[in-house]
Amino acid sequence: MQRLFKRLTLKEDPSIYEDKDSHLARVLTVKDFLALGVGTIVSTSIFTLPGVVAAEHAGPAVVFSFIVAAIVAGLVAFAYAEMAAAMPFAGSAYSWINVMFGEFFGWIAGWALLAEYFIALAFVGSGLSANLRGLLTPLGLKLPNALSNTFGTNGGVVDLIAVLVIALVSLLLSRGVSKASRVENVLVVLKVLAVLTFIVVGATAIHWQNYVPFIPKYHLNADGSAFGGWQGIYAGVSMIFLAYIGFDSIAANSAEAKNPGKTMPRGILGSLVIAVVLFVAVALVLVGMFKYSSYANNAEPVGWALRHAGHPIVASVIQAIAVLGMFTALIGMTLAGSRLIYSFGRDGMLPKWLGKLKHNQPNNALLVLTIVAIIIGAFCPFAFLAQLISAGTLIAFMFVSLGIYALRRREGVDIPEPAFKMPFYPVLPAVAFLGALFVFMGLDIQAKLYAGIWFILGLVIYFCYGMRHSYLAGKQRQTTTTAKSSAQVDKSV
Repeated sequence: MQRLFKRLTLKEDPSIYEDKDSHLARVLTVKDFLALGVGTIVSTSIFTLPGVVAAEHAGPAVVFSFIVAAIVAGLVAFAYAEMAAAMPFAGSAYSWINVMFGEFFGWIAGWALLAEYFIALAFVGSGLSANLRGLLTPLGLKLPNALSNTFGTNGGVVDLIAVLVIALVSLLLSRGVSKASRVENVLVVLKVLAVLTFIVVGATAIHWQNYVPFIPKYHLNADGSAFGGWQGIYAGVSMIFLAYIGFDSIAANSAEAKNPGKTMPRGILGSLVIAVVLFVAVALVLVGMFKYSSYANNAEPVGWALRHAGHPIVASVIQAIAVLGMFTALIGMTLAGSRLIYSFGRDGMLPKWLGKLKHNQPNNALLVLTIVAIIIGAFCPFAFLAQLISAGTLIAFMFVSLGIYALRRREGVDIPEPAFKMPFYPVLPAVAFLGALFVFMGLDIQAKLYAGIWFILGLVIYFCYGMRHSYLAGKQRQTTTTAKSSAQVDKSV
């Protein structure tokens, strides 16, 4: 048993990762990471979640749900910023935990994040498809149901637009990160302008009576979930947290950052601050325009509110920009997911060809991510997997928060002193861990069950393939063989 534990906790030398990732071009600046972070965090959720959570759980107090979720995300973001500044490696939490706690725990953290990228990429692709079809339908342009919906849903066979947009983003990224970042920067500016336009126009239609009572009285919904009171706010936090997890996509690309010691903390924390301000402002305006109950079962509360407030043209323009803006989330998730899969291949945890670079880009990993996301997003009904994104990512967040304690002992020894450090050490890492655990416990039982199934699959892959083929396993076997050979020589002498 002791031998197995020693094998599972083999740690990678950080200098090895630095050498392996040195072929990735360091071209991304603070501006690029801010665009990447804001583009991923402020995705379709800002146009839907405020209305949905207000109607289902919190009422006007949805603002508190956003703030609490932001505080937890911010605590974890501090840990991410220090980790990324100290170890600017591809793969973010997977690579860091591999160095801090060992191969097995790194695999668990990375496998948790992989669920986020596969499913989130598929969701955004399908969401873009649905919104684009909604814009085209009034113009008389409509695809048949067979090409509009996932297999088995409303006569669907394949969501053709989802396939095309995911493939298009993959093609763009295969040509280089710098080209993709230029597209990302332009689209993020457009999306932020659309959000600001809604805030300004919507503020003119606020009715103050819609804020009363700000925290509705607690009761149970028909499905058993909480509405009103602190219980409703807590239920809203678990739903909303999904909106903030995009800052991991920044950290996953830290091997391609210029001056990562300064670039990474500014990109991670800066993008989160911008996102929080925008989310809270949209939520306040939305619940002020109409009674929160008006947004029940409403897939597009922002557009609906604008149209019913007498601004149909503004609603159409914002929806059109929102569709374009979804490309930013696709770019961010595809970048981060491909770097994570590349990291698995780089370390031999998955087939080694996934860790090969073509034209200094991990295009083999990019291809696999694209194919799997297309299969999920275009052919499979996957709504039941939605909370898997939050469940897996929260587990990775807990690992990273605790990893700060191990990192501090090694900074200035075999890991360089980072330019940024998590404040209020040693208290804040523990608070960040407890915050992520607090949100995780608020997820429903189905999310935890599906997360358990995903992790069982990950354990099977690790013990059947990764444990045997990893580079760390190879180094251990080589060391053991050398030691035996030396012992035999000593005996013969």
